[in-house]
Amino acid sequence: MIKSLYIKDFALIDELEVGFEEGLNILTGQTGAGKSIIIGALNMILGERADTEVIRRGADKAITEATIKVDNNEELRSLLEENEVEFSEYLILRREIRNTGSRAFINDTPVNISVLKSAGDLLVDLHGQHDHQLLLKEENHLGVIDGFGEVEPILKGYQAEYKKITELQKELRALKKREHELQEKTELYRFQVQELQEAQLDKIDLEQLESEMNLLDNAEVLDQKAAALSEMAESDDGNIIQLLNFLKLNLEDLARIEPEFNNYLEEINAARVSVNEAIAFAERYRNSIEFNPNRLEELRQRQSELNRLQKKYQRNLPELVKYLHEIQRELSLADNFDLEIDKIEQAIQKQSEILKDHAINLHDTRKKIGEKLAVQIQTELSKVGIPHSKLDVRVDWLLSDNGLIEIEGKTIDCTETGCDDVRMFISTNKGEEPKPLAKIASGGEISRVMLALKSILAKEQSLPVMIFDEIDTGISGEISEKVGASMRKLSEHCQIVAITHQPQIASQAHRHYKVAKVEEGERTVTRIIPLSDEEHIHEIASLMSGSQITDSALTSARELIEKNTFKN
Repeated sequence: MIKSLYIKDFALIDELEVGFEEGLNILTGQTGAGKSIIIGALNMILGERADTEVIRRGADKAITEATIKVDNNEELRSLLEENEVEFSEYLILRREIRNTGSRAFINDTPVNISVLKSAGDLLVDLHGQHDHQLLLKEENHLGVIDGFGEVEPILKGYQAEYKKITELQKELRALKKREHELQEKTELYRFQVQELQEAQLDKIDLEQLESEMNLLDNAEVLDQKAAALSEMAESDDGNIIQLLNFLKLNLEDLARIEPEFNNYLEEINAARVSVNEAIAFAERYRNSIEFNPNRLEELRQRQSELNRLQKKYQRNLPELVKYLHEIQRELSLADNFDLEIDKIEQAIQKQSEILKDHAINLHDTRKKIGEKLAVQIQTELSKVGIPHSKLDVRVDWLLSDNGLIEIEGKTIDCTETGCDDVRMFISTNKGEEPKPLAKIASGGEISRVMLALKSILAKEQSLPVMIFDEIDTGISGEISEKVGASMRKLSEHCQIVAITHQPQIASQAHRHYKVAKVEEGERTVTRIIPLSDEEHIHEIASLMSGSQITDSALTSARELIEKNTFKN
């Protein structure tokens, strides 16, 4: 239950704090007194969209805060633990709205607005002035049925299987898209594979190619230079070998006299060996030199072709080899698309059978809940002045030519929420056939249907707090009294905070509050005033007779309160 509500600098409210009690808490007040401001503040606490215009003129920020007593709600506990918020018996939900944005807190711990909203949804059901219009939109009827606890685990099971089949379908679409794209590129890829394979890229060693070309291109030079070395050993003029021998003999003579010449003698001996080896290698190398202009031309053509391919494909040699392998794989895939597509289609067919079982289970559960809900709403409506109502909750299969599953020869469409089309039909007069809820002309009737529905869901979902903003739209007199009795009865299961203009409803409050607009200095502010028993009587009399409260109006108010208090 909401223990207290604190509002500061919000619209016409400078600062107020009010405590609520168990049971039926009624708020009344003249039009424009600020009742809608209270609902707006509660909406902010429950995570609805914030508008900076609600900040009171002259203030930096608006603050709305509710202290809510909670039982051991495991779903709420898990939500708070996931967001590192300590769970406690009393939760403080706070929203601060500034010109730069808004912030949310639970027990003084900053949280995302989405977390605040999720927590609020588990604690409070706020029914605004126009929310009953949601029932007139058939797309919302499914959510009513799914609000029952029995549906949730079955729906989750269905959704898990639905996700699997949609992922398979996504994979199939992607594969078919690739098939289409490859079909357009197949001829190009085949030409490129042939072109690159003919180049024998995997057999090309650039260093080796360039080295061989260099030798072939310089064969004549190599032969000439090697021959020159050989001739130096045989020439009579300046024979280098004879010169080195002459140096060796003279250095030996010198070294016998001066040992310091031994170092130079060693170097001359090493030079003689090196020169002899170089001349011998040059003679041998001449025999291995290849004069092959045909081979050189072949290598040049190969190099030219490689350069052409690298320029054409904008890739170097390693990248060309990699690209060749890639398009070979693509062509292999293109040749095997039928097998891959058939494999996925079989998986989809198998998954559709699994999905079908879950869809039937969900469908049957919703039908059962619909039948149960119809009986319960008819019972509740009889308490609020519609004794001969007949509600028909129709749960039909969604038909489609392109459905995922087939049942009794019909192709059924499936969505994330199931394969069902849920619509509510009602007749409020005896002997009439049920018609769509949208055909109900009376706003009072649709309000009572919504109240009946809320009464049932409050018990089903164990919501601790329900807030009604003028759910009594379109009703008056005896019907209002019955609606009030229904709300008071519902308050045995949860705390109710309700705004009303009807004395028949307000008279049944466990606690009555008056919302009033007052002038303080140069400003107009809104106040919420808890009423004493006597003030409660005067407020009921005011609702019955207007601003001029007569003795007869006070007597009537007392009688109305006593009757309803005794009756309840």
